[in-house]
Amino acid sequence: MPSVVGLLEQHELAARRRVDGLREEADRIQAELAAAEQEWQEWAIARRRVDTVLAPDGGNTAGTAATEDPRDADAPPEPRDAAKPKSQVPVWREGLARSVLSVDYQCILTALADRDRLHQGPLTCQEMAQAFGMDVVPARVEALRSKAKRLVARGWLAERQPSRFTLAQGVAGQGGVS
Repeated sequence: MPSVVGLLEQHELAARRRVDGLREEADRIQAELAAAEQEWQEWAIARRRVDTVLAPDGGNTAGTAATEDPRDADAPPEPRDAAKPKSQVPVWREGLARSVLSVDYQCILTALADRDRLHQGPLTCQEMAQAFGMDVVPARVEALRSKAKRLVARGWLAERQPSRFTLAQGVAGQGGVS
């Protein structure tokens, strides 16, 4: 008769093998997904370039911002003076209004301005996702983290502790955000 410890070890070994197999499968799927997303992005870029060349204004792209996401290729054009959903983030300077940012970035600044006004301290990306009513899943949190890091790099936000964001000193000094 096998011992209880021996049976537990057998079950543990079987469970570990299953976890290892699932991890390998997940890695394979992640790699396949990355390749498919890359291909999709390349096709979307190609279509945008052809659209630009065939545009009635002769392909003049002055004053337009490059998009970062192939899904934007299907979006209808917006007025040129409005902030575009995937527009580039300008470097912050005194007097620059947050309206130059896309709505997503404006929401982040507004949330942090509210926290600053209420003296509540820094905000994590998970807390932002909750505040915005998003599902707190890794993909959403990482998307917010990417946006917040971009705002840090351009001087709109500060990250004094890892993954904890506040308004940058000059931005906060404007009485919140202009």
